[in-house]
Amino acid sequence: MSQFLALVVPAVVLLGWAARARFGVAAVAGVAGAVSAAVTAGVWAAGRWAESDRWPGLVGLAELACLLVLVVLALRSEEGWRCAASTWSVGGAVALWPSRFEAIVGPTDALTLFGFGSVLALPAVLAGLYLRRLDDTRRSSVAAARRTQRLELAHDLHDFVAHDVSGMVAQAQAGMVLAASDPVRAAALFERIEQAGQQALASLDRTVHLLRSEEENALERSPQPGLAELAELTERFASSGSTEVRLDAVPDGPAIPREVAATAYRIVVEALTNVRRHAPSARSVDVRVRREGRGLEIVVRDDGGGSQPPSPRRGGSGLAGLAARVEALGGTLTAARDGDGWRTTATMPLEGR
Repeated sequence: MSQFLALVVPAVVLLGWAARARFGVAAVAGVAGAVSAAVTAGVWAAGRWAESDRWPGLVGLAELACLLVLVVLALRSEEGWRCAASTWSVGGAVALWPSRFEAIVGPTDALTLFGFGSVLALPAVLAGLYLRRLDDTRRSSVAAARRTQRLELAHDLHDFVAHDVSGMVAQAQAGMVLAASDPVRAAALFERIEQAGQQALASLDRTVHLLRSEEENALERSPQPGLAELAELTERFASSGSTEVRLDAVPDGPAIPREVAATAYRIVVEALTNVRRHAPSARSVDVRVRREGRGLEIVVRDDGGGSQPPSPRRGGSGLAGLAARVEALGGTLTAARDGDGWRTTATMPLEGR
């Protein structure tokens, strides 16, 4: 009779594993440990096994393996009092298992059982805790990557959509004035408003696409505008008003890292947007992007006076976000008054940080 008790724990483990989705792995492990201890007590009452009984011993070894695997899975997937209780339950059951073959007589036998349980249970506990730490690290990394993507998307909306929308507002204001006196020029302005709106919609479509993407590196693999797009950017800015834009930029190429080129484009976008917002009377804007030693220097200067743009050191999504981005690349960004206008300057190394 006592030999058939060896089948009880594997059966309980199988039934509990089928219900783990409802009760949790820790609950399954706790019940399996309690049942194993009860089986040990039943063997004491019905008669201990002889060491020559092979199949109860083999089934018992499989029982121990199942209990230790449950401990690893419980510690990996859960935490709190339930997990601690299940670990203690399984640890006690594992320690008592040898007593199915030999009675406990005196403190020496008790110490032997404790050592047996510790040798088997401690590696399982450490493995479970190690796996849980790996899972926590992975989840933290995924959360940090998603937060970085959300910040990148917010910067995209500010840098690109705000630039296009501010141009639409400026052209709409001019179109209202010209609608009665010069319908031809007003129609041309409205056409440029339509183009700016299409640019803004394209930026929004790209942002929505990235938000829907399930790939963590979708943002990194999406195309980013760089130095090659500066000419089109300055032409659109000049065509949206009466401000002349003079561009002097080095050609894009493999010598300029993609992150540096994309950041330089964003800096020019933000500087032009600030000119439109804070210095609408500016007659000219000079945009210069050139190599200085082992770095890239970006200078945007206007002659419109105007109010002070947001400081790179203040919170926000404009110069503050760009300053953090530039510093992450090992560079610096400043914005200050320069004569009768404002000057935004940034330097970024082309090799290393």
